Amino acid sequence: MKLSQFKFKLPEELIAQEPVAARDECKLMVLHKKTGEIEHKIFKEIINYFDEGDVMVFNDTLVFPAKLYGNKEKTGARIEVFLLRELNEENKLWDVLVEPARKIRIGNKLYFGEDESMVAEVIDNTTSRGRTLRFLYDGPHEEFKEQLYKLGMTPLPEYIKRDPRPEDAENYQTIFARHEGAVVAPSAGIHFSREVMKRLEIKGVEQGFLTVHSGIGAFREIDVEDLTKHRMDSEEMEVGQELVDIVNNAKDHGKQVCAVGTSTLRGIASAVSMGGHLKTYSGWTNKFIFPPYDFTVSTALVTGFHLPYSTMLMMVCAFGGYELVMKAYSEAIKEGYHFGAYGDAMLIVD
Repeated sequence: MKLSQFKFKLPEELIAQEPVAARDECKLMVLHKKTGEIEHKIFKEIINYFDEGDVMVFNDTLVFPAKLYGNKEKTGARIEVFLLRELNEENKLWDVLVEPARKIRIGNKLYFGEDESMVAEVIDNTTSRGRTLRFLYDGPHEEFKEQLYKLGMTPLPEYIKRDPRPEDAENYQTIFARHEGAVVAPSAGIHFSREVMKRLEIKGVEQGFLTVHSGIGAFREIDVEDLTKHRMDSEEMEVGQELVDIVNNAKDHGKQVCAVGTSTLRGIASAVSMGGHLKTYSGWTNKFIFPPYDFTVSTALVTGFHLPYSTMLMMVCAFGGYELVMKAYSEAIKEGYHFGAYGDAMLIVD
């Protein structure tokens, strides 16, 4: 597959800038892989496509307030700092992106907060935009993290053309998020309300969780036409024994295993054992999935509507079939579906 095959014309007004009023009331497009049928539903109707013994697998990563603004020493220039991950707890070292990058050099100090009480020093240039910051803070680590996060804002994707607001901290987060580490929300999971989760449970649909700390690598521009030459950023992930047992039991009994979100789909595909079963895994994945790809564990997928050229779109096409998914996207545009993290949802079933 070539990069140019994932181009389509997306009207700007269809990129959702705000979440729907109720998580579970967005539109839901249902794709049937075997027949090619496309249905138009409301998200809460998703429970009608699953039965007792089926499994839904969710990504329980928690998005932290990774975007903050500081002022450069002497000049006072406003610098956007995007926290990627903590590198060293003891020395308070963080891997970050800075913008504008050209203004920041090793040795520069940045001041954060209205009283400029939080100070960081640039100690390394790792990439053209990336830096390593050392925060100069004397208190205990938990207190430092608390102060740092008070300064931060929800890291909304760049296609949402507005500043984050306090309510985004809740809206751009799943209700089951519990392991901190993501800077990109597993947005397919955002549509699951407590009511939908409860109704699935009552119906006997099992719920399992893995953790994939989604980074901004998924949003990096692909600069090669030949997709086999693209390299994904690595993301930390964890698949525990409890999920392995739930999924493998469902597989052995011919039940559906539904991945909720492309991050979950990728996590499952990174922990596959022989015979189409799941195995425990703790580490990193840089798996890049595009058509054709044989998914041996997941039989269904809940996802959103992704932007042109995105790695998430490529993964959805690998799962649902390129022609069917691109046809569905064309219909979604015609029907006014909303795209992006705050947009509408799609369910792909056999």
